[in-house]
Amino acid sequence: MAEERIYTIPLRKYFLRAPKYKRTERAITAIREFLIKHSKAEQVKIGKHLNLEIWKHGRKNPPSKIKVKILKEDNIVKAELIDKPFEEIKKPEEEEKVRIKLPFTKKEETKEEKEISEEEKEKKEVLEHAKLIKKERKTKAFIEKTKPTQEQKRAGIIGGTGKK
Repeated sequence: MAEERIYTIPLRKYFLRAPKYKRTERAITAIREFLIKHSKAEQVKIGKHLNLEIWKHGRKNPPSKIKVKILKEDNIVKAELIDKPFEEIKKPEEEEKVRIKLPFTKKEETKEEKEISEEEKEKKEVLEHAKLIKKERKTKAFIEKTKPTQEQKRAGIIGGTGKK
């Protein structure tokens, strides 16, 4: 059995405690806390229209108070603006069951999946090979740059005794 109630939630005394850039976020938190306290529910769902109304003037300037209509079912409270209708929360149908993959079971692949996985493996191998070639080029270029030249050896700067 669902209960419907209307509340006017004062937000100013809550969001003035927060820094200016977090005021709207604090107002949303205040709505949740208020509804949990007054409806004795465990979970609060804030409707799309209510959320848009709170955020209408940005994150620094929420409304000082707001009128809310709530609908309580079990331990879940749905909150929405007075004028707007509640949107139905879509529940997954029983036919669409979530498959749980256990670690000890093998997944059977179709032929198409096998072909795709083989193509992906080939692409990975080609990319790895290209990366190795690129590294080899870089190291060769570095070695060429750091090799002492014949002129430096003759001058005795590198590799020599330094005596002439």
